[in-house]
Amino acid sequence: MTVDDPARSLTAGKRVTLSAPLVAVLRTQVAATAERTIAAVIAQVPEYAGALDSRYRAIIEGGTQTALDGFLGLVSDGETDEASLQRALRGAYSLGRSEARAHRSVTALLAAYRVGVGVHWQELSNTVLRHGVSADSVAALAALIVAYNNELSAAIVAGHADEIAARGRVHERKLERLAHALVTGRPPDVLTALAGQAAWSPPATLTVALLPPSSAHALTSLGNPVLVLPADVGQLPHGHDETVVLIPDAHATRRATLRALAGRSAVVGPARPWTQAAASYERAVRALGLPRPADGAPVDTEDHLRWLVLTADPEALRDLRARTLGVLGDVSSNAADRLVQTLRSWLLRQGRRRQVAADLHVHPQTVRYRMNQAQELFGDRLTDPESLLDLMIALEAASQQPVRTPE
Repeated sequence: MTVDDPARSLTAGKRVTLSAPLVAVLRTQVAATAERTIAAVIAQVPEYAGALDSRYRAIIEGGTQTALDGFLGLVSDGETDEASLQRALRGAYSLGRSEARAHRSVTALLAAYRVGVGVHWQELSNTVLRHGVSADSVAALAALIVAYNNELSAAIVAGHADEIAARGRVHERKLERLAHALVTGRPPDVLTALAGQAAWSPPATLTVALLPPSSAHALTSLGNPVLVLPADVGQLPHGHDETVVLIPDAHATRRATLRALAGRSAVVGPARPWTQAAASYERAVRALGLPRPADGAPVDTEDHLRWLVLTADPEALRDLRARTLGVLGDVSSNAADRLVQTLRSWLLRQGRRRQVAADLHVHPQTVRYRMNQAQELFGDRLTDPESLLDLMIALEAASQQPVRTPE
């Protein structure tokens, strides 16, 4: 930490100086003043009662002495001791960081500094009065001590805040590393070790959701501490920039989770045991190919299992469609699509013509005409069980995508 010209801010207006012999006397008192300061802090600030063991006590005493030396550098006759000032400010900043690492509040440390100021002022005023310093100078010294303590307090607060922020960034990186390991399917022992390093308590399950970056603020509404993996760290397919979110224990509250993601255009994978979160991630990624509802409702992969199964091997599905529906090659694209929809509905409704007509919003005679046409094209395959199974799979896939692209 550096401070721009601290001497200027502390000596604005008429400068207070003490003679070299008096400063020398005050310097001999620094160690004793530091010792009395520690005793007063222990007695008056509850957070430090019993906290100052021998190692920590030495740190506090050293910081106190540095602060006292820095003040004497301000009032020494001659040039201001800039180096002592900077050491004092750096010491206060470092002390703020060390207190944050010890999980003590900055309020407690500032209270300790106020106690120290009182001890310092008592020692200083007694000494300077004995050496005949004027009342005006003593008053100016009091004001300077207050200003000096304000500078040190600001340095303490900055150090404390920076340490907490740095700790937060380190923790965030550890969680991000854990999230990346989860979605890439690292072994359970690796995941357990990373969870321990991140101080993260594993849940029973994790559910992966993929959200557009603009919807990242929705995470707070999920009600669970989630893991987040930005798109630039994840491994999404080219052209996708969704944020990867791993939601703990959403298996019991899936409906609530989906409601919380309403309007966010999210894709939500299944709940899986936490060490198998990669399976939820992979399914959610595959579901990125599904159309998104216009109202931004989440795409729940649990509602699209049939489509996911059908598209698990796109090349095999293309071959099956070509072999099974190849007889439609001589039919126009529009007619082929009508036959696909009619034949699919016919098989699902076990040949109940009126139900098929209602499903397709056509007249029963239209269904009869189309099925006669299908009988001519497919022949005995409409009665052979094995052929019917292949046909049903091909028709289901074709109902999601036209048989041919119209010319």
